[in-house]
Order: sequence, then C-alpha cells, then structure tokens
Amino acid sequence: MIYFDKVTKKYSDVAALEGVTLSVAPKEFVSIVGHSGAGKTTLLKLLLAEEKPSEGNVFFESVDVNDLPSSALHHYRRKIGMVFQDFKLIPNKTAYENIAFAMEAAGRSDDEIESDVPYILDLVNLADKAHHFPSQLSGGEQQRIGIGRAIINQPEVIIADEPTGNLDPINTYEVVEILKKINELGTTVVITTHNKGVVDAIGRRVVTMDRGKIVRDDAEGRYVL
Repeated sequence: MIYFDKVTKKYSDVAALEGVTLSVAPKEFVSIVGHSGAGKTTLLKLLLAEEKPSEGNVFFESVDVNDLPSSALHHYRRKIGMVFQDFKLIPNKTAYENIAFAMEAAGRSDDEIESDVPYILDLVNLADKAHHFPSQLSGGEQQRIGIGRAIINQPEVIIADEPTGNLDPINTYEVVEILKKINELGTTVVITTHNKGVVDAIGRRVVTMDRGKIVRDDAEGRYVL
C-alpha cells in the first residue's frame, strides 16, 4: 500500500532522511519511533506530498505520489486521515460540528452527516459530549474528536503524528485503544511517537529511526533505542 523506495530528503546540505526504504501493508498498525530530529515527521510530510524527496520515490497504491499534479493532491489526501498532536479543532464549533465539518468539506450530504457523525462519536466514546465545545473538553477528549474527524470520511490510512504527546497517561491509554479499534475495523494506522508506553501497549510493528535512517524494524516490537 505504502512504499518508500530509497528516499533521501535534504534541507540545504543536511539530510533529514537518508536512503530510507520502507513498506506498509494494508491494515497494518505501524509505530515509527525515534528521538527528535530522527526524521519521523519528514517521513509523514513526504507521504502527504507536503514535501518532495531529494532522491527516491514515495508510492501509495503503486502511484508515485510526486507524479500527481497539484489538481489531484486534494483527492489523494482524502485517502489519508490526519491526527495532530495539538488537536487542531475549530474552537467555535461543537464536537459534533467539528466532525461534521470534515464531511461538509468533502461534499457529503446532510443525510450522510446526520447518519455518520453520531456513529463516529459513539466509536470514540464521546456520544454524550456531542454538543460540547473544545474548551469544555479535556485534552484526551479533544484528541478523540480529532480522531473522529480523521476517520469520518473513511480514509484508507490514518496518520497520527505524536497523537499522545500532550496527554496524561489515562488519556493516552484511551487514545491508543481507539486507534487499535480503528485498525481492527480495517484501517491502516501509522503513528509516530516518543512514548515507550504507547509503543509497548500497541505491541505491533515498530520501525525505529535514528538520524534519518531506519535502524530497526521489528514485527512485534517494543521501544528499543
């Protein structure tokens, strides 16, 4: 599904990624770990076509992402749901409206919104907070709304960049459990994290990066650095 083929990314003369080859199969759950500056976020930006590789190719379903014309990028990115460390919710919209907004942006009908948003709120265990604004929600609840927004249009892949970076251990556990549930329903999940506890709790494949290179790739890994 996702394939990085000998990818190098340089900023000026500094290599953020160097000769990275990585594949992610459909329905996998992959944790990408490493210290700050290891290249984790650069990897995600290349997949989203926000950056272009200096060398090598990035493929999504056998399509070279960098060959896509700018007019096709919006359609391509709809296949990928993004979960952010800092939530990026719209402050003057309720939990329901934040999720509905993602459907509106994708051109979905009112009937689809009325049917799908309550289902997603229930999936992320926040049906009772549908009419709360972000300021009325805890950090963990806000992140779960962020996850709901990311999956509402049924993307093929969820990318979560340090999704628990701003959360306490209890909320971290809840977010991890929801990501595991989404993966079990058939969506590919790729997360980046510094958090050893998150990686160990997931217990799936772990790709370890250091200074722009992949140094470990363990099928059922734990956080080892």
